[in-house]
This record gives sequence, structure tokens and C-alpha cells, in this order.
Amino acid sequence: MSHSTFNKLWVEAQVELSSLLAQELPAQPPRPEKDRVVFFQRLTTLYVRYIRVLRHLEEAYDQVLQPQKRRLIREVLDGVMGRVVELKNEMVEKEFSEYHYMDDVLQDLKLTPADIEIPIPRYFITERTRELLERRRMLSDIISMMEVTEKTKTLLSQAMSLEEAIKVLQVAERARQGRLRARFMRDIQTDKRRQSLVQDQHAADPGAAALCIQKVWRGYQQRKRTKIIREQELIFLGMVMEPGQWKLCPAAATAQRNEASRRVKQEEHERDYQDSIFTVTNKLRDVEGPDMKENMKTQIRQWFFECRDATGSFPDYPAEEDGGSTLIFAEKTPQQLMEEIAAKEEEEVNKKPKEKDASKEKAKKDKGKAGEEEEEAGLKMLASAFLPDLEVRSKTYGVVWQNRNESENFTQRHEAELIKEDKRELIESEIRLQVDELMRQELASWKLTVDKDKGGKTKASVKKKKASKSGKRKKKEKDLTSDRTFESLHRELVEQGLLKQADDVKLHDFQGDYSYLGTTLRQNDIEPMPSLSDVRQVLALYAVLPLGSQIVHEKSPLIKAILLVGPAGVGKKMLVHAICQETGATLFDLSPLNTAGKYPGKSGLAMMLHMVFKVARLMQPSVIWIGDAEKMFYKKVPKEEKELEPKRLKKDLPKALKSIRGEDRIVVIGTTKDPLSADIKLLCKVYNKIILIPRPDYSARYVLWKQLMRKHGGEVTSALDLSSLAKISDGYTPGHMVQVIRSVLTERRLLQQSNRPLTSAEFVPPLAKFDPVFQDEEEALKNWYAKTPLGKKRVKAATGKEEEEAPAKKKDTKKKGKK
Repeated sequence: MSHSTFNKLWVEAQVELSSLLAQELPAQPPRPEKDRVVFFQRLTTLYVRYIRVLRHLEEAYDQVLQPQKRRLIREVLDGVMGRVVELKNEMVEKEFSEYHYMDDVLQDLKLTPADIEIPIPRYFITERTRELLERRRMLSDIISMMEVTEKTKTLLSQAMSLEEAIKVLQVAERARQGRLRARFMRDIQTDKRRQSLVQDQHAADPGAAALCIQKVWRGYQQRKRTKIIREQELIFLGMVMEPGQWKLCPAAATAQRNEASRRVKQEEHERDYQDSIFTVTNKLRDVEGPDMKENMKTQIRQWFFECRDATGSFPDYPAEEDGGSTLIFAEKTPQQLMEEIAAKEEEEVNKKPKEKDASKEKAKKDKGKAGEEEEEAGLKMLASAFLPDLEVRSKTYGVVWQNRNESENFTQRHEAELIKEDKRELIESEIRLQVDELMRQELASWKLTVDKDKGGKTKASVKKKKASKSGKRKKKEKDLTSDRTFESLHRELVEQGLLKQADDVKLHDFQGDYSYLGTTLRQNDIEPMPSLSDVRQVLALYAVLPLGSQIVHEKSPLIKAILLVGPAGVGKKMLVHAICQETGATLFDLSPLNTAGKYPGKSGLAMMLHMVFKVARLMQPSVIWIGDAEKMFYKKVPKEEKELEPKRLKKDLPKALKSIRGEDRIVVIGTTKDPLSADIKLLCKVYNKIILIPRPDYSARYVLWKQLMRKHGGEVTSALDLSSLAKISDGYTPGHMVQVIRSVLTERRLLQQSNRPLTSAEFVPPLAKFDPVFQDEEEALKNWYAKTPLGKKRVKAATGKEEEEAPAKKKDTKKKGKK
């Protein structure tokens, strides 16, 4: 694609974003909405529209070459991502569910489920390729050294015992006897075939033999023609794709090559841009710097004399905390400036009593407005941390780029004039600091010569001293490993198995189809089980986007811990590794089975957690995985697991979670298949987001069989009835499907596909060896989820109890006020 294509994408995204901002930031605040259905419909519409903007901006940022454009697109992209996460959290609070169904909105906007798929920005990985390669190299070096040491230990181990040697000899002898027996049986079968051939070689009627051969051959030929005609008819009707369309066409291959070449050009343009920034700033500092300095000095001197003429004495120079000479350069008279400085001093002196009066006045106003607030009860949009920034970025786009003529900039290089405009302010601020120091000295010398009676300590210096004395020191956490380097901590965690390499899987590998009946079931008061596509969307919003973007993580609602609940084999562990791969995050394993026997005692446990969280902050983004999270909060520890001490982290992990702040891109992800054995209150205190992963439904199973077979080299033909296979495999998880496909699609079977296509009957016997996830197990998980805080709210909202409780609470507050 050309430059204009991606510029159009950016323009379309900005136009849609400006309309969204006009709707969300009106001139007058909208009235609260009393109807919950109408309010939620408004929320979902905004959510879908923002996702469309996000998809356009992500594609534009990945392919636009102009460095200055890319910076603005990146800022808008981060803001839109944050707004999508905010809307998602608001939808959860209003509907009391992690999963939402918006079929009606998609129908109104004429969109497909693929259009609201959360895009994962590619810059999460592409802009950190060198860093990630260095980390992988470090990890692989440590693992290879560990393997070498383990091999030497095995070589230096004791010799084989007599019993082990006898077992090895027995196995070899039995294998030899089996091979001889198989060879003997094969010889007997060949002899029998030879005897049958000799007996059948009697005189037969040549005409009857020829007729038999003709019948078989003509039948085979006719069946082949009929099959070809049927396939052509289905292709003509558009029910089946042509065989060649499954492969990557030449146009798509060239498009992929062009995208890769554009990314290489982006790096070249970025290097040129950085070099030009250095040269332009130096030129501006050398050429325009002296003039700026002299102009500032003359303006400040003029202000000195104007203040002297107006007030009778030289003024006090504004402090750096107040802005220094920027207050002078503001368009104000000397008297106004002096009044402002005097007013600030009076405010600081009389700050405490004024605060008390203000608090009293606020309390009176709140009492007076209580009746008005009761009248305007309803649902309101929560305050956003991203909308003001998006509004500013939208204005800069309109001023700088909307009507800019770029006909001469065909190669999409940077523009030097824009660099000058940006760096001129920076140089002015640098020179202003220098000028302030000089003019303070000059003003002090004038005061000494002219106003000798007023020579003394200035108020600004006294303020500075007071401020320095009054400043409180914050307590810092003790660093238990202050004497150790990062490399040593990293090596120790890898050797102990607490820091691991994530598997090479992506989030889109977690296959699943959209839930098309979700809205219909909820309208009939039936809570549907979420689809695997919904799970993928939720994790992209809660984990991938905040971990990938520092701005989104700092400003959006902080999610410290996520719990994935579901039967064995649904893909919980795969999702943890996929989050690490999509964001380039470091994976730490604090599972109870992995930490058993490591760092014993209370001091050892504190050291382990300190090391993990310290290295996680240094290597952020980081994911701390806790497999079998229910073991940490067992109601009763089983006898066979008491030696492992699965509840070691029960008290210390919540304390460590409290230390995670907005600037720390760290998330704790727990996985459990048996949450019923854990204390639900303690589990919900640690994990503020609980995501239920169900067994796949029919549409998901159909997609999974198709994609997994192709991934393992199988050819999906008309002989393979995927619909029947998806129905038969009801209750089976993706993990079961992978094991079945691997057992069937051996190397020999893959080579036979051209002559003998795959059939669904081949997958039934190995599938029957596994136990499916029965309906009772799924219902038990649903009942358990209904006991979580969000599940309880959902049950109350469905039964209508919440609406009854709301007016009751209002009455209680009124009674308290009367008392």
C-alpha cells in the first residue's frame, strides 16, 4: 500500500475520534440516565466505535513513515487504548459481568464480530526487539550452563546397580525375541499368499474377466467425474473455496514484503530525525540564542523600572517555583504582578484557617444540594483520565496536520520547521533560567545601591529554607539485596526455576468463535456461558494493553491480579504464555509445586518474594504466574501435600501485591481448575478480577478442529465431516483435541493423505479414551462463580433485589440526616 492509504486511515480515525469527543465532552453536562438499558446501550456503542478507531490507528502507526506523524499517532493510540479499557471497566460495573454481548449494536453499525476484535499493537514487540533478544540470550546462556552442569553430574554419578542392569538386559532380550517372532509370522503369511496364487491360476473365461474389469473401471471413472462436478458446483455457488485460495496468493506475499520494508524505512527515518533534532537545536542555540537572551534582559530591566515608577521601590524577583521570569513575560502590568505576589504570600500565611472555613462552606453547600442530588438520581458516565489528553491531541492534529500540504514530501521524511517550533520553546526555557540567575544578581546589586534600607534576606530565600525544613522524608522499603547486582539475582532466579522462558504462542492461537446467542439468552433471563472469543477479548483488555503501554497502565483502573478459572485443558496456562509473548513480558513462576523446598523458613520466603518482585520491576513488563492457585488458600490441606507447604505464600503474597503501583507494569495471574477446595473470601481478596473459562461450545469446537488439524499438517477435505466431529466432541477441551490430533496425525498418516484423505471416524477411538468435562462439573463452576463479589451482584441484578435495596439505602441516609 502507498503512503496515501495509511494517511487516509489516520484521517478517518481522527474524524471518528472528533465526533466521539464531541459526544463525550459536550458544552453542557448531560442529565443522568434513569433507564439502565438505554445507558448500557450508549456505553456499548461508544465501546464499539472506539475499537474501530483503535484498529485504524494501530494499522496507521505500524506503517506510517513520517516520524513526527508517528509520534502524534502514538499518543492518540495510547489514549484510545486507555479509553477502551475505561469503558470496559464501566460496562462491568453497570452490568455486573465480565462478558458483554452487543449483537444489536453490531447490527445497527453494520459490523461483524471480527471488527470489534481488540487489536494488539505491534509496537509492543517491534520497538523492543533488541532488548528482548538480549534477554533471551541471557536466559538461554544460563539454561545451557545449567544443562552442562547437570550432564556432568549424571556422568559422575554412581555406577548402575545389578537390578537395573538385569532390567536393561531383559528389555533388550524380549525385544529381540519379538522381532524374531514377527519375522517368522511374516514368512508364514507370504507362503500362504503364494499357495493361493498358484491355486487361482486355473483356466478362466477371458470375456467374463474383461467384463468384470470394465465394470470396476467405468464405475471408478464415473464416481470421479461426479465428485469433480459436485465440487465445481459448490465453488460456483460460493459454498466452498477453491483449493488454490487456501495458499498465500502472490499479491498477499508482496503486501507482506512491502510492510516489512516499510518498517525498515521507519527505522532509517527515525535515525535521520534524531540526528536532525541535534543539529537544529544546536543551530537555534547558536543563532537565535544570543538575541533571545538580550531581549529577555531588556524586558526584565524595563519591568524593574516600571515597578520602581509605579510602587516606589524595586520589586522582589519571582521565585523559580512560581515560574521565575515567565510571570514577567505574561501580559500583565507591574501593579498586577506585585498584587499577585502579595496575594500568594498572604495565602500561605493564612492557609490553615482558610482551609477550615472552606471545608465548613463545602459542608453547608453539600447539605443544601442534597435535595437536588436526590432529584437528579440516575446513571452517569465516570470521569475519564484519557479524554482531556485526547482532546488536546485532536486539536494539535487539526492545527498542524489536517490542512498541511505534503505534495513535496513524497519520501515522508521529517520536516525541519516543525522541529524548530518544538525546540524553540525548549531553548527559551533553558536561556530563561540563565537569565534569571543573572538578573537576580543584578537586581540585588541595584537594591543595595538604591534601596539600602531594604537590604536583607529576601522572602523567597526564607520560603525556600522553610520549605526545605518542612519537607517530610518518605520511608523507603528495605532492600534485602542492596549488595547484589542485577545479573546475580537474575541468574539465581533462573537456576531456582522461578524465572522461565515463555512458550512461543500468541493470543490469536487461542481459537474460539463469537457467541451469537448471548443477547437472546440474556433477554430470556438465561445467563450464557462465555465463548472462548470473549475470554480472549477480556484478557487483551485487562492484561495485554496495560502491560504493553506504560500510559495505559498508569492512568487506567489498576488491575494487580487476575484469576483464570476453568476445567483442565481449556488453555489457562497457554493464555499466560500468550500474554508474555504479546507484550514481551518476563515470566515468573510462583506456583506452590514450583516453590516447594526452595528458600525455607520465614526469612527465606521474604527473600524469595523480594527477589522476584525486585527483578520483575527491573525487567518490566512482568507476569507472575501462580499455577494451582487454590492450593495457596486450601480449606484443608490434603495429607499427601502437607510436606510441600502449599500455603506458604498465603500471608506474604497480599502484602507484596500492595506494593505494586501504577508505574509498575506487573500483573499476578493465577490459574485453577478446582476453586471449590479453596476459601473463596481469601481468594477473592487477592484476585480482583476472576475470569471463568468454559469448555468450548459447538462453534468453537468446529473452529478448533479445523485450525488444529491444519496446524499439525492435516488436510481438511470434504471426506472429513467436521460438523459431526464437533458434535461428538461435546464436553472435550482443546487440550483433549490436541492430544487426539497428535496421536492420529503421525508421519506415516500424513504421507498417506493424498491417497487416503482424513475421515472423522479416525478421531473417535482416541477421543473416547479421555474423560470429558461433564455438565455437572461446569454447573459447579458456575455456582462457585455466583458466590464471588461480581457474581453476587449479577444475581441480585437479575432477580431485581438491587433496585429494591437502593431506595432502602436512601431512606436510611435521610433518617440519619434528620437525627
